[in-house]
Parts: sequence; structure tokens; C-alpha cells
Amino acid sequence: MGTKGREIVGMDVSKLIELLNKAFADEWLAYYQYWVGAKVAKGPMRGAVAAELEEHAGDEFRHAGMLTERIIQLGGTPILKPEDWYKMTNCGYETPEDPNVRTLLDQNIKGEQCAIEVYNGLLETVKDKDPVTYNMLLEILEDEIEHEEDLQAIVEDMELMKKG
Repeated sequence: MGTKGREIVGMDVSKLIELLNKAFADEWLAYYQYWVGAKVAKGPMRGAVAAELEEHAGDEFRHAGMLTERIIQLGGTPILKPEDWYKMTNCGYETPEDPNVRTLLDQNIKGEQCAIEVYNGLLETVKDKDPVTYNMLLEILEDEIEHEEDLQAIVEDMELMKKG
């Protein structure tokens, strides 16, 4: 990133890079949780659930790329060792040991709710301090909100199928 681009960031850039790296760790863990969950899923509506999880995995991968690009623009380095994702994560990783589709959906809804909180907090942190990062984070937050809605809609459909 150019000198002027860093200059306009109205906060401690090294702190911002650390916060973005924590979100980066979350995105990689979410990517893998979605991707592997789609592969191991079992139960009713497995095809629809797996397709949704794979789609979300792609979004999380894209988010990791966006965060990487911004970290580098700010003069930082993205987390280089996967084992550091666990040390830096905000939201953690829930191993999909129970492949039941409902369990997987619940785990991923919980992850999305954490991501929504994280990105909402990051938006507050950079608001009026870094418009470039703000816009990127807003785009990611919109995706995370949509993910939560998508997953909850599938759970609602499953509940209706049980009743009907």
C-alpha cells in the first residue's frame, strides 16, 4: 500500500492488521468447517444441506482472500502457518464429528452468529477511521448475515417436514 493510503488510516495500523488476521483465521477455519461438513453430511435433505455448505465454504474462502489483500495493503503479513489459526481465532472451530445434517447446521449457525458479532465489532472499530477496510468488512458482514438466514431457513424447512 502506498504511503498516503496508510496515512489516511486513522488508527494504529498494526492493531488493525492484528484484528484482520484474527478474522482471517476465522475465515479459514469456517471454510474448512463448511467444506468438510458438506462432505460428511448425513440425514434428511443431505443434498440441499451439502450444497449450501459448499456454497458457504466458497464465500468464506473468498473472504479470506479479501482479508489477505487488505492486510498486505496495510503493510502486514497474513497468518502464514495454519496452526496459528487456532491461536488467533475469534470464533473457533467445531469439528463435525456428528455428521447429522441438523448438528452440522446448528454448528454452522453458531459460527455465523459469532462471525456477525466479530464483523459488527470490527465495523465499529474502523468506522470513520478507515473507509477502505470498512467497506470490505461491510461486504463480508452482509454475506455472514445471509449465511445465517440460509441455514436457519433450512432448519425451519426440516422442522416443517417433521410436522407435516
